[in-house]
Amino acid sequence: MAARGRPRASGPSASGLGTEQDILLAAGRLFCTEGYGSTSTYAIARAAGISQATMYHYFEGKHEILLALLLETVRPSVEYAERLTASPEPPTERLRKLVSYDATLLASGTENLGSLYLLPELGDERFAPFHAERQRLFETYRELVAACQGCGLREAHPTASLVLGLVESLILRRRTEPHMLEDDIATRIADAALRIVHADEPPGPSGTSRLR
Repeated sequence: MAARGRPRASGPSASGLGTEQDILLAAGRLFCTEGYGSTSTYAIARAAGISQATMYHYFEGKHEILLALLLETVRPSVEYAERLTASPEPPTERLRKLVSYDATLLASGTENLGSLYLLPELGDERFAPFHAERQRLFETYRELVAACQGCGLREAHPTASLVLGLVESLILRRRTEPHMLEDDIATRIADAALRIVHADEPPGPSGTSRLR
């Protein structure tokens, strides 16, 4: 990653958050509306109110900007998940909190940055840090699901995939039905996740969940 801190070429930060954030905000908007492949570094710099030379001082290229945006969608949840690991709360409550936090992250922000997950360019090895962080997040989901169900990690894998898929369904919903994102959507997603793992009902006489 390029060095940080070069003075702007075009006056103060438009957002008040600094040049680096101005670049990320501009790129996120362009990537989500115009497309990653159709967005040039010149267009990003212009939208951020800086010169291309200044932009290259902060980021080596468009791919590095995309990586930074992708990490913003997953790294906070990974850090939150790590804090939950040390919590003495029951696994069901920890899972509920993680799902709610993760869903809130994906549903927030001006741009639907989660939609960038679908870019074919993400197969490039330069985006390996993003895939590694997302895998770390999935592992926490799997551990919590295993604890909720009282099973091994291998047995919990399919259900954990369903739970993470449920959370990330917000990405498509933001694109197709943004008006349907209720204020309590994160809570609803968390409740649905617990129903998936059969963790919000006591087991029936046979040891299986009463949920259908």
